[in-house]
Amino acid sequence: MKLLMAIVHSKDRNRVTGALLTNQFKFTQIGSSGGFLREGNATYLIGLEDDQVDEALKIIDENCRTREQYVNVLPPDASPLGSFYPTPVKVQVGGAVVFVIDVERSERF
Repeated sequence: MKLLMAIVHSKDRNRVTGALLTNQFKFTQIGSSGGFLREGNATYLIGLEDDQVDEALKIIDENCRTREQYVNVLPPDASPLGSFYPTPVKVQVGGAVVFVIDVERSERF
């Protein structure tokens, strides 16, 4: 048995949720946010059998996409804002990060 932990950008959340439900995967969805851009994500916890992992990964891959956006990055120190002019930086956002974890035991009550 495996546990898939998938972190999906909020713009892709509805497509991933729909595709997982259509393919009869059971999951728990938790709202989360990223550390760098502090944007919204959805974290999926999906318990499945070993032979279902590739299908679930394919569904997530087909329903997520990366995109580029510009962000203003503030300096890490606490200098006065008047002395710093933020310059937009192009970063890649979206897509998904998926962890596949072995499950030693699972119980359902």
